[in-house]
Amino acid sequence: MRKINLSISGCMGRMGQQLIKSSKKNRNFKLVSITENRLINKKIAGLKPSKNNLETFKKSNVIIDFTVPRCTLEILKIASILKKRVVIGTTGFSKKEESQIKSFSRKIPILKAGNMSLGVNLLMYLTEIASKSLGNNFLSKVYEVHHKHKIDYPSGTALMLGRGIADGKNKNFYNLIGKKYINKKSFPYAKKINFNSIRKGEVIGEHEVSFSSGKEIIKLNHESFDRALYSEGALTAAVWLMSKKAGLYSMRDLLNFK
Repeated sequence: MRKINLSISGCMGRMGQQLIKSSKKNRNFKLVSITENRLINKKIAGLKPSKNNLETFKKSNVIIDFTVPRCTLEILKIASILKKRVVIGTTGFSKKEESQIKSFSRKIPILKAGNMSLGVNLLMYLTEIASKSLGNNFLSKVYEVHHKHKIDYPSGTALMLGRGIADGKNKNFYNLIGKKYINKKSFPYAKKINFNSIRKGEVIGEHEVSFSSGKEIIKLNHESFDRALYSEGALTAAVWLMSKKAGLYSMRDLLNFK
C-alpha cells in the first residue's frame, strides 16, 4: 500500500504530540508537515513546524486537526482550496461553526468526531438505544471528568452523548440542552439534559450517562487510560477517509453502527 502523506495541526498540543508519536509507528503514513499557531525554532520529528497555509498542506493527502475552532475553520478553508481530506478531533464548536463545517464538507471529505475512541462511540450508540427504549418516563444527565488543562466544557464527548440522548428521543439536541455545571460535587436531573464537568489532575477522560425514573437509575460509562487511544482512532479515521467522496462523516459511519 502506498503511504498516506499526513499533516498534523497543533503539533505542540497534547494530542498533536501524541499523533506525531503514533503516526511514526504506523506504516500507513508518511508525516510531511506539522503546524502550530506560534513560531517554533526547532525541528520536531525531523520537521520544522509552520503556520497553516497553502504551501504547508500542498503535499498532504489528509490533515488531522486537534486544535481550537478558529484554527480548524482556517484549515478547512485551505483544505477546500487544495481538495484535501480532513479529520477533525477539535471540540467546542458553536452552532454557527458547525454549520460552516457542513458547508466545507460539500467540497471535501471530512470526518469529525468529539471522540475518536471505539469504546466511546459504542457508548454513544448504547446511549441512543437506552434513551429510545426508556422514553419520557426517565430523566437524563451527563457527567464528565478531564485533566485540569482542558478549557472547554462540557467536553465534545459529553455533548456527543447528549446528542445521543436527544436522537434516541427523536428530538432536537439544541432544544434539550440544560444547565452546564463546572466542578460540582453533585447536580440534578431535569426535563432538559444537564451537564457537569470536572477538571482535575491529569485525568485523560471519564464519561457517564445516567437515566432516572425516580425509582431506579441506569448508568452507562466509559473511562480512558491512554491518550494513544485517540491518536490511533484518528489515524484509523484518516485511512478510512481516503476512499470517501466529499461529505461529513463520523466515527459511527466508520464503525458501521446502524
